[in-house]
Amino acid sequence: MPRLVERPVKDARLDRLRAKAEVFRIVAPDDMATEMGPLCTGRQRDRMAEVVAASLDAGARLVTGGLPEDGPGFFVRPTILDCTGAPDAPCLSTEIFGPVLSVQAFDSGDEALRLAIDSPDGFAAGVFTTSLSRAHRMVRRLRAGVVWVNTYRAVSPIAPFGGHGLSGRGREGGLAAALDYTTVKTVWLRTSDDPIPDPFVMR
Repeated sequence: MPRLVERPVKDARLDRLRAKAEVFRIVAPDDMATEMGPLCTGRQRDRMAEVVAASLDAGARLVTGGLPEDGPGFFVRPTILDCTGAPDAPCLSTEIFGPVLSVQAFDSGDEALRLAIDSPDGFAAGVFTTSLSRAHRMVRRLRAGVVWVNTYRAVSPIAPFGGHGLSGRGREGGLAAALDYTTVKTVWLRTSDDPIPDPFVMR
């Protein structure tokens, strides 16, 4: 899902996001100073670059990043794409598995919800609002395995964790994960010695 921002504050939020992204420490993952490591493979780096390029061709605006880092390894700068006005940008409908943030502006809660669920994926979502009733409405209608309200990336082994749609099946954590390892069997046991009623007569 893209990051959705109310239109009046979108530009200010993008400025803050860009400032944060451009000072990320990107070094080897065994360096304790790193804030972001490399992608797993060169193929994944190339795929990310292809999706970013196709999104720019579709009208998205590059806010920052988008290019591989110099030197060995599959390092890529955090990339932010402003997809407002570019509804067909591939980054909005592709799980990239790379440091790409796709941003869209919205004008109403209904529009935000429509944009959020217009995806075959649904792993996680976050809602930031000062209205508790709006938060409940959004949580009820979002199609995502995890929804955070006014927080993000909070996890616990006692809570189920998993996706909807193409973001996977099954759950990790909680009772839901334990039930994945079981097979349900239904047994009807009649304890009366009386003759069995006609089973073809609805009762």
